[in-house]
Amino acid sequence: MDFQFKECYNFDDLMQIVRILRSPEGCQWDMKQNHHSVRSDLIEETYEVLDAIDRDDRAALQEELGDLLLQVVFHTEMENEVGGFSMSDVTDGVCKKLIERHPHVFGNVNVSGEEQILVNWDEIKKASKGQKSQTDAMLSVPRSFPSLLRASKLRSKAAKVHYDMVTEQSAIDELQSTLDELRKCTSDGNSDISQFDVCGRLFFAAVKYAHAAGIDSEHSLAVACDNFITEFEQTEKLAQLRGIDLKESDCAQVEALRAEAESEPDD
Repeated sequence: MDFQFKECYNFDDLMQIVRILRSPEGCQWDMKQNHHSVRSDLIEETYEVLDAIDRDDRAALQEELGDLLLQVVFHTEMENEVGGFSMSDVTDGVCKKLIERHPHVFGNVNVSGEEQILVNWDEIKKASKGQKSQTDAMLSVPRSFPSLLRASKLRSKAAKVHYDMVTEQSAIDELQSTLDELRKCTSDGNSDISQFDVCGRLFFAAVKYAHAAGIDSEHSLAVACDNFITEFEQTEKLAQLRGIDLKESDCAQVEALRAEAESEPDD
């Protein structure tokens, strides 16, 4: 194996290591993988980067960015092996995109501020992707996105052409109306209204409120999840102190413990 061990490795070394791992003399697992088999790894590594950012952990961020970079190199090497594209093609493409979408930096376009920069970016993006309408731009939002993130992206794109613009109060009114509709179809066994459809519209209405209030709905839900874990942990600790098995308790007992745990002052 033609490989030189070093004290410090660079990007070219990473590409060579992946190439070796994918070669007949390399790793049996690595050489068997394809784009689809490691698809979930790319998603997981991306979320681990986000977790490091949220925790302001620079050491973890450095490590996780390396793991994410490995995924980029890995997928690119798969294509390089079959004559699809190379890392040079990938870097060339992203460099040209950055130059094209920043005409106020690399060209002679004058802008009035950040808002104009974003407008130009969207227009250039639509033109480069052959999007002739805002519907085309909305259809370009990947269906593989988490639904909450996809809903936020769709609302943002619709708002750019002033579609369904709402105030915080009108969004709250829509939330209440949709919730009333959900109660009706839940209590009325003969209702033609689908709980599935109304539940989806309720989530979308919540995203609409978040957009009107300038709230990142994905981040907001992530924080709510963290708070839920904290609340559960407090209840579970209280149950353990009382010698109570939550599994063996009924809903009323658990709710009483939960209320008591929430009322206790923080240490």
